[in-house]
Amino acid sequence: MDKTSIIGLILGFIAIGVGMVLKGVPLLAIVNAPAAFLIIILGTIATVTIAFPTSEIKKVPKLFKILFTEQKLVEPKNLIEFFSEWAQLARKEGLLALETKIDEVDDPFLRNGLSLAVDGQSADYIRDVLGEEIDAMEERHEAGAAIFSQAGTYAPTLGVLGAVLGLIAALKDMSDVAEIGKAISSAFIATMLGIFTGYVLWHPFANKLKRKSKQESKVKEMMLEGILSILAGESPRVIEQKLASYLPAEERKSIMEESGVMINE
Repeated sequence: MDKTSIIGLILGFIAIGVGMVLKGVPLLAIVNAPAAFLIIILGTIATVTIAFPTSEIKKVPKLFKILFTEQKLVEPKNLIEFFSEWAQLARKEGLLALETKIDEVDDPFLRNGLSLAVDGQSADYIRDVLGEEIDAMEERHEAGAAIFSQAGTYAPTLGVLGAVLGLIAALKDMSDVAEIGKAISSAFIATMLGIFTGYVLWHPFANKLKRKSKQESKVKEMMLEGILSILAGESPRVIEQKLASYLPAEERKSIMEESGVMINE
């Protein structure tokens, strides 16, 4: 489970709830405004459904699963260790020796890349095939994030629409001033919901998907670079330095210090 998504949602709802109480707005005001929920929630679903093809809308449940579950990615540190070990094996026994390692690899992308290398495919061919796979993955992820990004754009505008409709309803009968005040207050619940869902839910969801996509792309690019480096016959030390360049400075320093000890041994 992705704890940051859960914690963020809880804090968001606490913020709006406590804020309403401190401002003297009863929490029941939201419950008593079903029209606002209808306009914002159903309206946002409607606009997104119109804006995107069926093939992409069908993926929304899967996108929510991605948002609230941790990615099962190979740790960059482990990946560097794998390629260092494989590079030593390939230099000692030849590239075909890596065939015994393919079945031990769980990641489909890495397993496919190793298979291509062992099968004798050229570096250019492997770069093209795996590079296209990374590009296609990024495009799919971008399309998924765009759904939530657009929802975040539509929701606040629908909130304004809800407020306008509420004001129209409030002003149709001016005989009771007290009731007019309540009606106007209810009208702005739609605006609040639109802004809240847009900037506390949909836009952050889109950003989370983009960040997860970037993390996955980085890992796959490391895999591609490692495979091509082994194919080029580079030494384990060179491969470690090359792959470590994908990491932040502190992690890079730690990994290179550890790998230096291993090599000296």
